[in-house]
Amino acid sequence: MNLQSTLWFVGGTVIPSMFVAWAATLLARRFGPRWGLLDQPNARKVHVTPTPLGGGLGIAVGVLVPFLLGQMALWLTVATPSLIDVIPQFADHLPGLAKRAPSLWVLLGGASVLMAVGLIDDKRGLDWRLRICLQFLVAAFCVVTQGWRLTAFIDMPGSWLISMILSTIWIVALINAFNMLDNMDGLSAGVAAIASALLATVMLISPDPATQQPQLFVAGFLLVLVGALLGFLWHNRPPARIFMGDAGSYFIGFCIAIATLLATYTGYESRAPLAILAPLCVMAVPLYDMTTVIWIRLRSGQSPFHADKNHFSHRLVELGLTKTQAVLTIYLMTATCGLGALLLHRLDLLGAIVVVAMIVCVLLLIAILETSARRKLNE
Repeated sequence: MNLQSTLWFVGGTVIPSMFVAWAATLLARRFGPRWGLLDQPNARKVHVTPTPLGGGLGIAVGVLVPFLLGQMALWLTVATPSLIDVIPQFADHLPGLAKRAPSLWVLLGGASVLMAVGLIDDKRGLDWRLRICLQFLVAAFCVVTQGWRLTAFIDMPGSWLISMILSTIWIVALINAFNMLDNMDGLSAGVAAIASALLATVMLISPDPATQQPQLFVAGFLLVLVGALLGFLWHNRPPARIFMGDAGSYFIGFCIAIATLLATYTGYESRAPLAILAPLCVMAVPLYDMTTVIWIRLRSGQSPFHADKNHFSHRLVELGLTKTQAVLTIYLMTATCGLGALLLHRLDLLGAIVVVAMIVCVLLLIAILETSARRKLNE
């Protein structure tokens, strides 16, 4: 794809979903309270006024509607070959998109099921054990029936089973990482947008090793998600007028997790085997937040899913940053770690190790500064 085709592709995926999500979230703001989707302030939350929780619906509609229209356009184009002349730049990719369309709807179906679980939790509250079980069930169903799993290049008996188990855990981990990250205005959606944009860029600049073509299916999916998140962020920016709720965090966490499994980062004969670590680089900050929060809770004898103010963003505010500064700091950390993913497919083993080591050093540096400052505050 040349630059002009790439710009059309990005604009054609991001802009429609952004406007649909903006409009859908506006409706959710108005009708969410009537549906019982209202988040009341309490001691473990940072907002001080009741706020609608239907933002997850806006994000989901922003993703589902463009894909529904795109599916209809794809059917029409395939059925009417003369229409292909209108978009000659993408003509070669249409058969591949048509072939992968059923997988898209399985993905969106699983995301919608989890969104429904999140809506019930937002409205009535669900025990965390039930939520985790449902997440594992949906994740395992997709991994087993669709074959969406991590490729670890492990040549040993039972490697496929190990890959399936790790893939299921990866999906559930990202769902909960974005759920835990949803604790300040614009935080979870902004990090998800940055991460999705970086992963989409990897898909566009890193060709599939088998076909040497850009991975348009995964990139397009992620860019539609980016558009939906941007449309929602217009309403969620500080001071937020609506929250995504569990419905939104479950939806985006699942979508991003599956997208990372659908992508191809390297091949068996590639000179850049560590390109497979690209998703870990992009997701470093959400995973850091989840890991440190769970560690703090377990260390204090609490359930790992006990809501509190020990999240990374809360800890930054305790150190003297404003809420906006804390959110922007996490944005920059996400971008800093994620930019390394853009280089992995171009580097040999040593170069990739250096990039990954730099990301680990950034996280360790933050952890050391954070721990030292908190210890001083507690003296």
